[in-house]
Amino acid sequence: MNDKAKKYFNSLKGKKVAFVGMGVANVPCAKFFAKLGIEVYACDKRDKEYIGKDICNELEKLGVHFSLGENYLDILPDMDLVFRSHGILPFQNPWIGECIERGQKVTTEMEVFFKLCPSKIIAVTGSNGKTTTTTLIAKFLEAQGRKVYLGGNIGKALMPELETITENDLAVVELSSFQLLTMGNMKDTPDVAVVTNIECTHQDHHVNLDEYVDAKRNILIYQNSNCKTVLNADCDYSIGNRVYHDMRYDVRGKLAEFSIKHKVQNGCYMNDKGEIIYNDNGKETFVMNSGDIRIPGAHNIENYCTAISATWGLVDVPVYDKIAKTFGGVEHRIEFVREFDGVKYYNDSIATSPSRVISGLRAFGKKIIVIMGGSDKGNDMSEMVPDILKYVKVLVLNGATADKIYNTVTSFDGYKESGLKIIKTDVLENALNEAKKVAQKGDIVSLSPACPAFDQFKTFEYRGRKFKELVNGFED
Repeated sequence: MNDKAKKYFNSLKGKKVAFVGMGVANVPCAKFFAKLGIEVYACDKRDKEYIGKDICNELEKLGVHFSLGENYLDILPDMDLVFRSHGILPFQNPWIGECIERGQKVTTEMEVFFKLCPSKIIAVTGSNGKTTTTTLIAKFLEAQGRKVYLGGNIGKALMPELETITENDLAVVELSSFQLLTMGNMKDTPDVAVVTNIECTHQDHHVNLDEYVDAKRNILIYQNSNCKTVLNADCDYSIGNRVYHDMRYDVRGKLAEFSIKHKVQNGCYMNDKGEIIYNDNGKETFVMNSGDIRIPGAHNIENYCTAISATWGLVDVPVYDKIAKTFGGVEHRIEFVREFDGVKYYNDSIATSPSRVISGLRAFGKKIIVIMGGSDKGNDMSEMVPDILKYVKVLVLNGATADKIYNTVTSFDGYKESGLKIIKTDVLENALNEAKKVAQKGDIVSLSPACPAFDQFKTFEYRGRKFKELVNGFED
């Protein structure tokens, strides 16, 4: 552990530290703190069964105290430091302001990691493509022989990695708008900042679209002249009511762009031959043919261009082609599950917005059977309807948004002439059974929900894994 991190954690000994929201980030961090001899309190409105009995047993053995149920916040006045889960947003939770008024520090796992990390950091955010891009960056660097610490919104806490990470390593971090919202004054980090794109989403969790966009801006506005920023040449980063400028005006150091539509002056692009080229201010290098990319869809070509732009100069060119030909994709992102009775099943549970659905539908190049529906995060469903009418033969709806999607699709011009068949049911398992009934040899069935999973599952990962479990349970 580096000296800066040692000093920080030693300063917490003898103090009380609370972790509010025992999810994928705070659980490992609570364990880490307890192992360092810090007094830890685990706080959650949910019970031990929901959190996980094995997880709670492990925490208890380490000496962690629990405050659960309706009154789980009652202990906060006695705490010296409070870590909130990244999904617990300040404006929705008055207790955060109350802690600050009492003089208590409220922070997050990622804020502390950025302050204490001794290595260079490559950070990725955006509305879509974050996880695949972040994963590709890590794979490129690992194939080059670098020691990489991959984490953040991708599902792994990085603060416990401060015990082993060194200045010679690289941290590759995916950041959501929720994580970035309060990550102010990151002081010359990240060394490479990537914003894949900006679209109207998460309006159920942000005050307005401007707040969402400004949260994303935090990833680059604290960089210095030695840093690198990667932006999408095909994206309007001034989305929303902000009329003063887009993110390109926030770039402090070197700007690299990417595009699958046209040439860029500095960065990676795909030409009209389908070749991926890196243009370093006039010096062009052939990287690979886009047809060599194993995972389907134009959006994944875009993800490759993004990741190449972020790692150019750190990775030898042949490495990019090697990964393209072997990498089969990230779980829950157009993930091939199984072929049964001549029907191929895909898990695209990450498609929680219409724009993601559009990318998924276009990836297959034929009409498919789609399972859609979930909880409502306020998205405008109409933008995906033209692609549904073009690329879907049977639409099976379930969950809280089934009626909303049904009404949007059936009221759209061209619906009656499209030949689209729509089936409505209640839950995912029954939706899959309906899709299986109508599927014929040669068909593709894709779970592409257009919505979050919270009406039936903890997260989209739980939904995707349940889908895979059900599909893999098919019997002849």
